[in-house]
Amino acid sequence: MNNTHTENVSKKKNYGLPLILITSLFFFWGFIHNLDPILIKHLRSAFQLNHFQASLVDSSVFAAYFLLAIPAGMIIQKYGYKTGILVGLFFFAVGCFLFVPAANTISYPFFLGALFVLSCGLAILETAANPYITVLGEPEKATQRLNFAQSFNGLAASVAPIIGGIFILGEEPKSQKELATLSEAAKLTYIHAETSLVKGPYIILGLVLLLVMILFLFIKLPEVTESKEKSTKNFLQVLGVKNVGWGVLAQFFYIGAQIYVFSFLLIFAEDAINMKGQEAKYYAGVAGLLFMIGRFAGTFFMKYISPQKLLRIYSMISIVLSIWVIVGTGISTLYALVALTFFMSIMFPTIFALGIEGAGSETKPASSLLIMSIVGGAIIPPIASKITDFSGNIHLSYVVPLLCFIIVFLFSLRFRNKKSSL
Repeated sequence: MNNTHTENVSKKKNYGLPLILITSLFFFWGFIHNLDPILIKHLRSAFQLNHFQASLVDSSVFAAYFLLAIPAGMIIQKYGYKTGILVGLFFFAVGCFLFVPAANTISYPFFLGALFVLSCGLAILETAANPYITVLGEPEKATQRLNFAQSFNGLAASVAPIIGGIFILGEEPKSQKELATLSEAAKLTYIHAETSLVKGPYIILGLVLLLVMILFLFIKLPEVTESKEKSTKNFLQVLGVKNVGWGVLAQFFYIGAQIYVFSFLLIFAEDAINMKGQEAKYYAGVAGLLFMIGRFAGTFFMKYISPQKLLRIYSMISIVLSIWVIVGTGISTLYALVALTFFMSIMFPTIFALGIEGAGSETKPASSLLIMSIVGGAIIPPIASKITDFSGNIHLSYVVPLLCFIIVFLFSLRFRNKKSSL
């Protein structure tokens, strides 16, 4: 990575506390994202949603990334990384607290609105934290640093489904046939009871986030100095810088695949092999654990294998596993789906780091565009869900993630004939 946009080399120990604090943010947004599969299954049952309607949870979450990424980049450019982090934490906490009125009004659109506000905070946080990690230290170790921080995102992915399953999926929800036997008053009471289960976890998380925000307010974070070169490029022109445009394209499709794989894992288990949510939540936990292990393993492997080569290998394996999810039968397809999470683990941080490699003074707007591309998580899952609703075959919907992994593989080929400075 070009180091013209960083301060002169500072002793690594000076970055210790800032790195710890920033890394904690990766855990928090990883935790909230990995509550979504539990939330999707829960709200789908409570409001009797079809697959497409349930996928609107993902659309609400990731539409915020598209709408907030550029404003977030402008905030960071003008006021710095710390301000971006504080603003992000504020919206993150407010969104968590909005789950209370959403549950009280028994309104699915209100839940979607709360998720949107929450995700506005996530978009700002990620726009700040991802590039901050890459420039906060030795440039040649940027990808390893980002993968290490993202490993705590993976740690959250392993615990969130279990915790969410305990507190939100306390009992197996009633089926449509069971609900049909209830009177309207009894059905309303049941739905209210089900939606109220989400309040506790989100209130607790909101309070924790406020405490973290206060901590960041009083801790001094080193602000990385940008190059003195003045940029004449607008955000769209930045797409033409080095690898930014290709990175945006690859990130769009990768995130769409990741979100669909994780968000619909419990529903896949139910639809494909008739597995109850109480059992399937453990598979979601294993998926998160593999995702975390994959991040740590990827950080280790990158000492010996270039990031772009590892991305190429992992995307090829992901293609093979996706094909088996589509054409296979029985529990082996669930195993393949869970295994996919290990090989997806390095994709986001590696695509991100490769995408901003050599961006120099354009690093912040390039970061905004790469975060903006996370809107793939709002678009890809509804497309895949529509395939399920039309065909009645959830296996067939995984053609969409398959195509996404093919695009990631093609992105990795862009770097096959050159050595990265990452």
